[in-house]
Amino acid sequence: MLSLDGVIQAPGGPEEDTSGGFKYGGWVAPLGDEAFSKMHREHMQPADLLLGRKTFEIWEPYWPANGQYWPGINEVTKYVLSTTRHQSDWQNVVFLSGIDDIIKLKEQAGSDIKIWGSSELVHLLLKHDLVDELWLKIHPLLLGKGKKLFGDDAFPRAFTLTESVTTSKGVILANYKRGGRVVIGEING
Repeated sequence: MLSLDGVIQAPGGPEEDTSGGFKYGGWVAPLGDEAFSKMHREHMQPADLLLGRKTFEIWEPYWPANGQYWPGINEVTKYVLSTTRHQSDWQNVVFLSGIDDIIKLKEQAGSDIKIWGSSELVHLLLKHDLVDELWLKIHPLLLGKGKKLFGDDAFPRAFTLTESVTTSKGVILANYKRGGRVVIGEING
């Protein structure tokens, strides 16, 4: 979930992540409709998760008690990139300490691994060319300041649009799969 200017911070509620003085938490709710809910439910199908520590700490007190809203969230493996955390009471949590652990995880056979939020983690994965798909829910608003999806050091990579829907409220739901290298050219005419 991101704004037109790339902000992904605190889409779910006013108290979700106020770091940096962010005051627009909950910006997704007014733009929801049935098409958005349908795609969101599809994206919430059980799969292992890779989370940054900050996102994990937002989720850790909420999801164990509210798993009925996201079936399977408590059962899937939650991989957490952290240099400061090493344990949790939430079931099925595995802590990773660095990019090498993520590369080893990605090389293992198994199910897909999804990432939600986790802006710093996403920046790290994009920098190391470790993103296979992007599932974007682009909301028609500008938030200015806030944590951004894309940093300045992403590995140059083309993506191919595989699915897109525009909701009744103007949210663009777009799925992109990893493509090849970036091709350049010149516009004539």
